[in-house]
Amino acid sequence: MEEFEKDQLFVEQVQKLHRLTIYGRWIFVALLWVLIIPVSLWSLRSEISLWRQYFTWVAVRYGLYYHPFATIGLAFCIGSMLAILIWQSRNIIFGLPESERQRLEKTVCRIREQGETHPLWKWIQ
Repeated sequence: MEEFEKDQLFVEQVQKLHRLTIYGRWIFVALLWVLIIPVSLWSLRSEISLWRQYFTWVAVRYGLYYHPFATIGLAFCIGSMLAILIWQSRNIIFGLPESERQRLEKTVCRIREQGETHPLWKWIQ
């Protein structure tokens, strides 16, 4: 019975680590949206005022074309968010892939081996 309890604890720790991974990715995306999007939109402020008066897709295309840093910032934020949405949706619909599960299990084993000195120790206990 004791071995079953250890296995159950291990499974719970793997699930906690997976949950931490999800939280970390969404925090990363939130930071991107808080830090990069305002700067990108600020550099596009003259274009946005033009778009509000006379909106055409050509105006959007040229506005983004002539502001490459703002375009890269917007694309990076939107791309990161979409990548995490697709990744999380795949995990919800199809379950965790075996390679991802093995990676999480190896990480939990390393955390257990290092013990309380590991930064994630208190988060998976």
